[in-house]
Amino acid sequence: MITSTHASVESLRTSPLRIYPAYVFDLDGTIYLGDKLLPGARRLIEYLQERGSRTVFLSNNPTLDPGMYVEKFERLGLQINESDVVNSVVSIVAWLQREHPGAVVFPIAEAPLIRALGNAGIRMSEDPQEIDIVIASYDRTFDYRKLQIAFDAIWQFGRAILVTTNPDRFCPFPGGRGQPDAAAIVAAIEACTGVKSQANAGKPDQIMIDTVTEALKMDVRDCIMVGDRLYTDIQMALNAVMDSALVLTGDSSIAMVEERESDQRPSFVLDRVDHLIPTQLRDELGWNI
Repeated sequence: MITSTHASVESLRTSPLRIYPAYVFDLDGTIYLGDKLLPGARRLIEYLQERGSRTVFLSNNPTLDPGMYVEKFERLGLQINESDVVNSVVSIVAWLQREHPGAVVFPIAEAPLIRALGNAGIRMSEDPQEIDIVIASYDRTFDYRKLQIAFDAIWQFGRAILVTTNPDRFCPFPGGRGQPDAAAIVAAIEACTGVKSQANAGKPDQIMIDTVTEALKMDVRDCIMVGDRLYTDIQMALNAVMDSALVLTGDSSIAMVEERESDQRPSFVLDRVDHLIPTQLRDELGWNI
C-alpha cells in the first residue's frame, strides 16, 4: 500500500503494480460522462470481469436506482448486475432500516428514492407534525412548498432531524457544465432552520463505507477506490484505509491534489481509468494509449 511519504504529486502519477481482487468505481466523471463512456473504460471493465476481479460501481447520485444503472450500462455496451451497484438510494434505505426502524420520513427527492423507500416499507409523510426525519436529496422538483414542510417539521414542531443522501455540491455534465446537487438543498434547510444535517448516506461518510464493505465482503486491503473527486471518492478511501486512484477526467485536478497534505492524497493519480492496469501488462495487451 502506498503511504503518505511521497515528496511530490508527480510521484503519484503512476499505475498500480498489481491487479486488485476488487475495484470500487465511481461513475460520473470516472467511467462515463453523461451518456458517453470515458476513454479506456470499456476495455478496462471487460478485462477486469474476464480476470474475475470484483467490480462494484458506487455513486452518490440518488436520481437513479440500481436497475436504472444496469439499463444505462447496457445502453453503453457493458453488462453488470444490480448487485454490482451501490448508490445513495441503497445506502440511505439500508441506514434507515438499521438505525431508525419505524421512523416517518419526508423525502425531498426524486422518484427512484421515493420508490425505494416505499418498497422497503418506510412510511413517508408531508405532515410536519408527524415527520421524524427530513431527507434532503438531489431533487430537480425542489420548491418553496417542500422547504416549508421541512422548516415546519424541524423548526416549528422541533421533532425532525435533517439527513442527506449525499454531500455533492453539483453534478458534472459534459462540456464543463453542471447542475446543483443535494448540498444546495441541505444548505437551504440549514439556513432557515439553524440546524445541521446529522447524517450523510453518500461518499465519503461511514454509512456508505459500511454499505460498500457489506456488498464486497472483502478485506479493504484487497480493494481500490477509483474516482474523480478528492472530497468524496478519495476521502472515502482514506476514511476506510483503502488504496485509491484519482482519475483526472472529472472534477478534481493535479493542482487540487497539490493543495492537500501528503497524508490526504490518493495512492495514485491517473490520466485515464484504464491506466489502473499495470504499465507492463498494458504493453502486453497492446493498450499503447
